[in-house]
Amino acid sequence: MTSLARVRARSHRIYYGWWISLTGGLNMTISSLLTFQAASVLFKAIEQEYGWSRTAIAGVASFGRFGGALFGPLEGWLSDKFGPAKMVLYGFTIGGIGLIAIAAIQNIPTYYIAYFIMSFGFSVGGFTPSMTAVNAWMPHRRPTAMSIVLAGSSIGGFLVVVLVWSFDEFGWRQTLVAFGIITIAVGPILSKLIARKLPDPAAMDRLIRITGRKRRKPEQVSGRSHDFTAKEALRTRGFWSISLTHTLLNLSVGAMSAHLFLQLTDESGVGLSDEAASTIVVIFTISAFTFQLLGGAAGERFEKRQLISMLALIQGGSLLFLAFAANYWQAVIFAFFWGLGFSGRTPVLHSMRGEYFGRKHYGTILGMSAFPMAMGMMLSPVLVGLVYDTQGKYDNALFFLAGACVAASVLIQFAARPKPPAPTPRTGVVGPRSSTIASSGS
Repeated sequence: MTSLARVRARSHRIYYGWWISLTGGLNMTISSLLTFQAASVLFKAIEQEYGWSRTAIAGVASFGRFGGALFGPLEGWLSDKFGPAKMVLYGFTIGGIGLIAIAAIQNIPTYYIAYFIMSFGFSVGGFTPSMTAVNAWMPHRRPTAMSIVLAGSSIGGFLVVVLVWSFDEFGWRQTLVAFGIITIAVGPILSKLIARKLPDPAAMDRLIRITGRKRRKPEQVSGRSHDFTAKEALRTRGFWSISLTHTLLNLSVGAMSAHLFLQLTDESGVGLSDEAASTIVVIFTISAFTFQLLGGAAGERFEKRQLISMLALIQGGSLLFLAFAANYWQAVIFAFFWGLGFSGRTPVLHSMRGEYFGRKHYGTILGMSAFPMAMGMMLSPVLVGLVYDTQGKYDNALFFLAGACVAASVLIQFAARPKPPAPTPRTGVVGPRSSTIASSGS
């Protein structure tokens, strides 16, 4: 057998759900680069060219996320209805057009419109369809599989150094045009990889029992669980506790995506050069990538609520450390613990939704849950920008964001696992009356 034949034979023995996870990770690498990891790098380039206020420049992130908040439930429903593949194809096309449009901006209105197009496209084709596909294919290894998708976003952080170099070497406009063309070209490839039809439930159970036979908990091997409808999920305490916890934690995520590079380079902040600040982003990326994967593995072995609570406190502590950081090595310490807290808890929170509410309506439930989270991420960059514009530094904003993480560490304890609604006496069909929450833990 030739080497190529051996590689093909080995690939066929790998459960296809892992390929779905890797495809989702590549999706997130592309779709999150300029909407998350490198957003503040773009903002600084625009600030240097136009001299606009921090509130106006970072406010575009809020305006862009307004689309995610407004259309999030619809995106989830469309992913459930038409499949993630079509969402990726259309979303990447729109996102690529948006990148090219940003390269042509001349004033604040065109800046906001172009950024909205880009962020809307990547919202449609990025996170939600990727997680919906992984949740359907990987119920037996959900935290680890989701951590691979989320780690793709962290990998995008490695490209920040390349982006800073390209901005300096070729200009930010030319760089965005090239990235937009690449995005449009990659969309059909990702769509094709994710388009494979899910096996029927019986075949899924057989595959899962084979690939999950070494797991500790027998119940994790089964691919079948009750699929809550969106209406049933809304009636559970678990849904609201997870959603509000995620919202509080992501206030600082939205703020950091817009202002971290600025805080690292400001004289009132850490005071680093652009090149040194970009290496801090890379260090954070390495930390985030590592702890996203470890967080996914830990989510399969430990009680999720306690794990999330601990990591939320670490995330908040890192923000306090950033407020007092005054040199490069203190910024390195922040980057390590921010990666541990933020990235470690993310796959655990997302896997809780799939574990609690099932597969069939996951996209819709994720979209509804993301609505308050997106609203928080929409507001935080503007509010943090206002704090800077009025006070000349970010300290008080960082203190507030750290407090939100502490509140989240308490709130997650109320996320009890919901019981499946009981069948009605006459028909045996699940009735809405019974979608109350269990008092037991996850």
